[in-house]
Order: sequence, then structure tokens, then C-alpha cells
Amino acid sequence: MRGQPVTFYEREKIEMFVRGKWSLRHIAKSLYRDHSVIVREVERNKDADGVYRCRSAQERADKRMSRVQKKILDVNDVLRNWVIQKMKIGWSPQKIAGKLKNHPDSQVAGSYVCHETIYQYIYEGDGRFMGLYQYLVRKHKKRQRKFARKQRKERGIQFMTPIAQRPKEIHKRVEFGHWESDSIVSRESKPALNVMRELKSHRILISYLPNMTAEMTEDAMRTQIEKEGQEYVKTITFDRGSEGVNHFKLRLDYNIDTYHCDPYCSWQKGAVENSNGLIRRFFPKYTDFSLITPQEIYVVQERLNNQPRKALGYKTPNEVWRELTGGVVH
Repeated sequence: MRGQPVTFYEREKIEMFVRGKWSLRHIAKSLYRDHSVIVREVERNKDADGVYRCRSAQERADKRMSRVQKKILDVNDVLRNWVIQKMKIGWSPQKIAGKLKNHPDSQVAGSYVCHETIYQYIYEGDGRFMGLYQYLVRKHKKRQRKFARKQRKERGIQFMTPIAQRPKEIHKRVEFGHWESDSIVSRESKPALNVMRELKSHRILISYLPNMTAEMTEDAMRTQIEKEGQEYVKTITFDRGSEGVNHFKLRLDYNIDTYHCDPYCSWQKGAVENSNGLIRRFFPKYTDFSLITPQEIYVVQERLNNQPRKALGYKTPNEVWRELTGGVVH
């Protein structure tokens, strides 16, 4: 009965039980309802003399239902089409709501919808029949609880500095130039992706790896560091994966600090883990990376870097990167 409105049949029972001096908790148990539902029903719908009567209670409930307004996405065609258009290019409900609130598009100026209303439209409104859930990151048909992802086994890594020794300012993301790194593998092929994310700007860099070895990971990261600018890389945080065992070579050659998460705790570099989830939207686990071109990878990278982020005041990572570096985006 959870989530279902109280019926007239139940209201008749409630009136009868109240007249019989039953407790509200006893009434709730007999009707298989939560105690709070019965309390709210009696308090909201009793008459002026304090007596609960089923017919007048039903009339009050019907009157309230008639006053319920439709959701804004049901009545505002322009806003609804704009929201759906943004979802189709990869924007999350949070990003859409933030953009409308902080940097509204001229097409929908003066309109606003919160992210929860968008989710309700997707899962409870007409969006159910349009299959809008498929444009969400996880593509769940029903809203899901989050579970921790299974971690890889710990591997021995030489010259490693544990994340506990990483300056706390890095976690607070108040300083520019601190990165996290991770890999995305395919179930279908040996090629993989290396992902780097800068913490303050949220900028993402994606590299193609013909094979997920330590040497190829090192080469890919060297290319990205030199392309973006060595002065913009102060630290890199890795997990315990074997592809990061050559971290000390990057540390020596580029004068940067490297840190590693605790065993089975890749959530300690949650920024890049979040980025992996966004990238998986375009390259699911069954993707054969051997069939993906560098141009396709770059398109996905820049698509993500040009999406507004709540943590950035709904600016895009590329916009913040330009502000911090005073230069262009490569």
C-alpha cells in the first residue's frame, strides 16, 4: 500500500474504527498502512467539530487533488524540448538545472526546473514512455541505490608514497595542477584507455592504450603532460593497479609528486572514478577499443569538458582551465 492514496473504503473503515475508540496505531495495523498515514488522514480531514467522517474526508481529498497543478515539464513545451535536447547530448539533470539557474540559455530565459523534477519526469511522468532513462549516465530503468564497486587486488609498487601523506589542500581542490589517473578496460579487447582528471578545473584527458601495460600508460601520460604543459602538473594520484608502477619515472623526469590510494580504496581518487562513469556512457563495458579511433576518443573528451559542472558554478571545465592557465585548450 506504500505510496497509494487512501481510498473511500478505507475512510469508511477509519470512521468506524475511530467511533469504536480504536487507537490510530491499531487502525493502521488493521488496514496495513503506516501509522503516519492514518494520523495524517485523520488530522487533515476531520470536520470542524473534531469528528472524522468518511464522506466529508473524501470531499476534502478530492478537492485537494483537483487543485494539484501539472509539472512544469508537462505544460512548458519549449522548456521540455530544451531539457530533452540537453539530455540527448549527455547533460545530467543536475547540469541542466544548474545551467538554467546560473547561466540561462536565451531560448528558455525566465524558465527554471530543478533536477529532482527532471528525474520525476523521467521515471514517473511522460518521460517513462519516451525512454529518457537511456540518456542518463547509468541508464537504469528504475532509480537505483549506489553500491561500492569491486576493487582490484593489491599489487606491490616501488617508491610509493601513500595517499595519507598527500597534502590536505589537494583534497580540498583549492590549488590548480593536481591530477588523478585511472584506466578503463574493455571486456572485448586488450586495448584500454588512460584517464587523467585535474581536480580544480575538472578537465579530463583520455588516452588510447594499445595494451594496458605500465610502459604504455607511462608513454600516454608523458604525451598528455607535455601537451598540456608540464607547469600545470604538480601531483598525480594513482590506485594500486600495475599499470601505474612506473610512476617514479614521471616523478623524476617532470619533478612532480605521485601518491597512491590505500589497498581496495580507489574511492580515495573519486574525481577520476566519476569521470570513468561519464566516459562509460559513450564506451560501455562491451566496447571493443581496438575499433575506436583517436578522433572518437577526442570527441568524447571534449564533449565532457564542455559540459557545465555544479562544482564549478555551472561553468565548463574548459572555461575554468582557460581562466586558470590564461591560455587555450589543446
